[in-house]
Amino acid sequence: MLRWVALALALGAPVALIVVFIGQRLLWVAVLSVVLLGAAVLAARTALRPDRSAWELPVVDVPDVRRPFVVMNPRSGGGKVARFDLRQRAEALGAEVALLDQPHTDVQQLARDALARGADLLGVAGGDGTQALVAQVAAEQDVPFLVISAGTRNHFALDLGLDREDPSRCLDALRDGVEARIDLGEINGRPFVNNASFGAYAEIVDNPAYRDDKRGTTLDAMPELLTGRRGAYLVADVAGLVVDSPQAILISNNPYETSDFAGAGRRARLDRGTLGVIAVRVNSARQAIGLLNGAHRRGFLQTEAREVQVSSDELSIPVGIDGESVHLSTPVRCTVRPAALRIRLPRHRPGVRPPSGTLDWAALWALAVGRRPAAGGLAAVGALPPVRSGTSVPPADRA
Repeated sequence: MLRWVALALALGAPVALIVVFIGQRLLWVAVLSVVLLGAAVLAARTALRPDRSAWELPVVDVPDVRRPFVVMNPRSGGGKVARFDLRQRAEALGAEVALLDQPHTDVQQLARDALARGADLLGVAGGDGTQALVAQVAAEQDVPFLVISAGTRNHFALDLGLDREDPSRCLDALRDGVEARIDLGEINGRPFVNNASFGAYAEIVDNPAYRDDKRGTTLDAMPELLTGRRGAYLVADVAGLVVDSPQAILISNNPYETSDFAGAGRRARLDRGTLGVIAVRVNSARQAIGLLNGAHRRGFLQTEAREVQVSSDELSIPVGIDGESVHLSTPVRCTVRPAALRIRLPRHRPGVRPPSGTLDWAALWALAVGRRPAAGGLAAVGALPPVRSGTSVPPADRA
């Protein structure tokens, strides 16, 4: 009953206000106020938008490759390899193509064998997990790497500014390409191009029922994960800053944007030589919703580091690496290899959307009521108690 009353009040209050304005013949004041507010927000975001050099990946001209080798997964993205004739188009450009038509194929060995035969470029048309494995071989041998956006979500391709609607356009890099140097993440020696997640998301994805019923599995697991009755106890050491028992940790190859926490899915740069770190600890559904709608950032920590170590009271924990669930022995060590990967890009591509300026409404409200806003750095992105400086706490010391 209380929720229904609250809903009626939330819907009725603005309607009643409009009726009062109309009765007083002041509707134009309300309309003008809304227009001015929208213009003010647009102007603020435009003014706060970072300079082009802060988000545009620097590239150099390079000669065409002679013997490219491309791995293609015909099952990725609902069959994009066949739908866009990627194999035929790549072969027409002189590429050797290997189809992953058998389960459990060692893609890294395929890549190494191709290099031994004289390949001078490695490419992947498939998911981000497969791309990360081949990218590790390309980084080890310092040969260019080609991303073809034939996966389902193509997060890596998104942050490279590639065409996610037509993956065949990525093949233009074989004949009219440019090259950039980007970073590569590593977790216990395994590469990742996007992120590694610990805690709630990793526990949910690890459930075998997740693939068949993502929403139902998530809703069933969330109450116990939020209250700590399920999932491994985690301790994260972020370059000396130790965070106890967060419910979720996201370690990314370069930081994600902070302007929209709920929709955080873009990285402005992939060559900053640092890991992005997001840790979340909430005690109720209200706090969780507050994080999503930006009402407050208590229980939310966002920072950067070159190395992160995650410990647990379990011998091994589930980790989501570029969307794939694996179990890793603890402690788990995440590092970044700056400028490790030579990425080959088509000269003409959609490009990366410029990051929007960030409006800190909490700081604005603090100023409006005469309070001093939080200082910069970690305090500006929220408190995640308990946090303390020092070395990582071994699992045996769990209280």
